[in-house]
Amino acid sequence: MKVIFSIVAVLLVNVASALNTGSAPGYAAGTTGGGNTAAVYPKSIAELKSYLSDSQARVIMLDRTFDFRKTEGTKTEIGCRPKNNRDCIAKKNGFQGQDVILFAGDTTMTKTGGCNDGVKQTITYDLAAKTALVIKSNKTLRGVGTKGVLIGKGISIAGSNVIVQNVHITQLNPHLVWGGDAIDISGVNNQPVERVWLDHIKVSNIGRQMIVTHFAGVKSLTISNSDFNGQTKYSSSCDGRHYWGFILGGKNSRITMINNFVHYTSGRSPKLGDGSNPALLHAVNNYWFSNTGHAFDIGEKTVALVEGNYFDSVTTTNTDHPYGSIFVPSNANQAQCQAALGRKCALNVLIKSGALKGRGESSVTSQVKGVKQISGVKVAAAKKLALATGNFGVGALP
Repeated sequence: MKVIFSIVAVLLVNVASALNTGSAPGYAAGTTGGGNTAAVYPKSIAELKSYLSDSQARVIMLDRTFDFRKTEGTKTEIGCRPKNNRDCIAKKNGFQGQDVILFAGDTTMTKTGGCNDGVKQTITYDLAAKTALVIKSNKTLRGVGTKGVLIGKGISIAGSNVIVQNVHITQLNPHLVWGGDAIDISGVNNQPVERVWLDHIKVSNIGRQMIVTHFAGVKSLTISNSDFNGQTKYSSSCDGRHYWGFILGGKNSRITMINNFVHYTSGRSPKLGDGSNPALLHAVNNYWFSNTGHAFDIGEKTVALVEGNYFDSVTTTNTDHPYGSIFVPSNANQAQCQAALGRKCALNVLIKSGALKGRGESSVTSQVKGVKQISGVKVAAAKKLALATGNFGVGALP
């Protein structure tokens, strides 16, 4: 009888550990996260922090909401009220702007981003959102259904071979610039991480960036099937849309952005590059809706292949400046795609949106030529995307 029970126990463990996350398309192909290790279900904030940051390979399942607000206290201090918020208040248009948390030591209000022509303003914010949950290498973090919600704290990926799937991150001091990033990829000891897959993520109501990759960079990142919802009560553009979308930069970062829904934003959707550090983005089959500012902002020395995307009501699809390079497929340049990728590129669709213009296209094709993480992606015709109901993001989970 003991033998039978032992066999049953082994079978149950094997079933529990056989989580199907699917396979990452694009640059993060081959990411396994925690692999086939037995899943753990954290029941407390302390357990969650420990599982994410220890040295073991783990599959961490979120079957509940973790609310971090007031767990680390609040802080009241002098902040900045920028001119755009003062103007927003004067408009009385039903929307609210954002004040700014000042950088440490910025007594003159001249060294903090977002504090333009600022005046002093008392601000209060929740401290939990100012520091993120640290995720080390070889981890899978996955939500169950629509139960996996992180309120009041984002995540910081400080390791390689990481999967974050079906998680909603929300309520990070949305009234304040620098109130908190949803997802940051920080690198390790100023060295880039690799094989990071963000899939079926939802981000809403945050103070700063939805996703930011830092100066160390990320060698291979895929952002897929995710819902980036910029609808907000507090908006730097004073129109209920979040300005601070994405900063995708860092040294030699390689990023695939595929099958995502980016809506109700007003800028940085995404901003590519962080100065002179080169980065490469393949943006494919995404859906942008209702952006009153700009979507793409291509920075110095960075390149982007933008194909098969659907833009609806996007005022400026890409900023008009001489920096960086962007390849926008057309009937006239398909031969360049064919030569670089061995296939045609999918055309973008623009509805009630500004023109999407390429520049420096030969620089893009020379860098993507023969890159299997781009040529091997299954590209569909541009279309609107629908959000799932049984899980977060676009489409059902694997």
